[in-house]
Amino acid sequence: MPEPSFRAILRAGMPGFLREGFLPLGAFYAAYSLSGLGAGIAAAAAVSIGIYAYERHSGRDGLLVRLSLAFVAVQTAVGLLSHSTTAYLAAPVLASAAWGCAFLGSVALRRPLAGLLACAWYPFPPEYRETDLFKRVYGVESIVWGLYFVARSALRLTILLHAGVGSYVAVVFVTGTPMTIALLAWSIWYAIRRLNRESDDDVALP
Repeated sequence: MPEPSFRAILRAGMPGFLREGFLPLGAFYAAYSLSGLGAGIAAAAAVSIGIYAYERHSGRDGLLVRLSLAFVAVQTAVGLLSHSTTAYLAAPVLASAAWGCAFLGSVALRRPLAGLLACAWYPFPPEYRETDLFKRVYGVESIVWGLYFVARSALRLTILLHAGVGSYVAVVFVTGTPMTIALLAWSIWYAIRRLNRESDDDVALP
């Protein structure tokens, strides 16, 4: 396996994260502003399918890519059936809250979701994922991510219901990409620091 480093891991995973987190919503809002809800949904779906095809072509048909495409399909169905911009945009808010609960619940099950998703960025061996060290480090990260998703969802839903689409999109970008990049950077730093330090401590034990 390649030696894990902050720069290498960030360089491997960040482009895909930015594509999936920024482009579909940007395409939706641009088309929505020009031609309405139907055009916005179609644009977001088309961009998401394009991203999925690109990831497949690049050999990254992993968990995150498949989950993203499945969610786009559900969100598109919600928007088309409800004919409601609020319902369409509320779907990812509720999904984010569900992700938060999943992160927190995975800690109680000793299957930290942060560890599972980290494997999309770095190829941890299966046997290493079962160690107490791995579960402890990514358990802490799962709690942090879970609280972030739940708090973010509460704020976004409040803005969507009371301030309109334009304000909602602005809040999504502020509380989404910048904060998520900061959390991703912390997660990579924390995991490398704790895994390396505690692994060295175990080796030093008699």
